[in-house]
Amino acid sequence: MGEIFTFFGLISENHDFLFLTHMVLAALIAIVLARVAMSNLQLVPKGTQNLMEAYINGVLQMGIDVMGKLHAPKYLALVATIGLFVGIANLIGIVPGFEAPSSNLNMTLTLALSVFVYYNFVGIKTHGIINYFKHFSGPVWWLAWLMFPVEIVSHFSRIVSLSFRLFGNIKGDDMFLAVILMLVPWVMPLIPFALLTFGAFLQAFIFMILTYVYLAGAVIVGEH
Repeated sequence: MGEIFTFFGLISENHDFLFLTHMVLAALIAIVLARVAMSNLQLVPKGTQNLMEAYINGVLQMGIDVMGKLHAPKYLALVATIGLFVGIANLIGIVPGFEAPSSNLNMTLTLALSVFVYYNFVGIKTHGIINYFKHFSGPVWWLAWLMFPVEIVSHFSRIVSLSFRLFGNIKGDDMFLAVILMLVPWVMPLIPFALLTFGAFLQAFIFMILTYVYLAGAVIVGEH
């Protein structure tokens, strides 16, 4: 989207520079929100603290629904951080003059690889490498020769699923917004902006819940 005006484009129009600056901006906004929420903690929360506590409670409840009360709190920090970062990265692309870093495959693929490596690491740490990979063989031992490669392919496909789903949806939203702004540059297209905002939150939610699902499959596989 080099032909679209961005504020950082006034410094350099290099696409790598634009991607990195917008990604750093999203990370800084997330850090500032967290610091502001924790700067003056009160028993009765209000303002940013109230907003962040509602968000954290929502993410925790999501985790409890997926993997139970015992395991969900262990991974709350990871999933909540990913969700906040991805949500902000999606939302800033809706603001004219900014570009969503999540519309770049470099970011979404990095996040997907991080989740992939982490949940496999946790699974191996929890059950041991032999027991962890043993469940890839399925419940019927004589079908292990078929199930094991299928499971391996299935797990690696999660990288594609996580990265391309987020990238494709946000990239499509960016292109849709660019067309809307070119057609009606002087009139605020409220309905498209509302739809794009909903889509930004939805994609962050999907990324979080899939992360919880993959962690649950790795951690509590031995309990089923």
